[in-house]
Amino acid sequence: MEFCPKCGSVLVEKNTRYGCARCSYSAKGKVKIQASEKVEKKEEVGVVKEKDVDVFPTTNANCPKCGNREAYFWSSQTRGSDEAETRFFKCTKCKHTWREYR
Repeated sequence: MEFCPKCGSVLVEKNTRYGCARCSYSAKGKVKIQASEKVEKKEEVGVVKEKDVDVFPTTNANCPKCGNREAYFWSSQTRGSDEAETRFFKCTKCKHTWREYR
């Protein structure tokens, strides 16, 4: 790719010759137009599966299924906005999930 020596714009083909689109400059002879692109190989994106990691905080709660005393917990507004939120628990040992209404 070549550029105009007057204004720095890219030279484009005008009829049979190459010239500047901005000013009146026209190139003498042929203009070499070559484009290249460097493509880097991207590394694969790691996918985290639900089974691999639990990112919830833990608390002391008794699992009704296995009796374990530690569980992950989170809360959600499942009913009307004027009512209390619902707390969900998931056992760290057997992965049993249960809820607690407040």
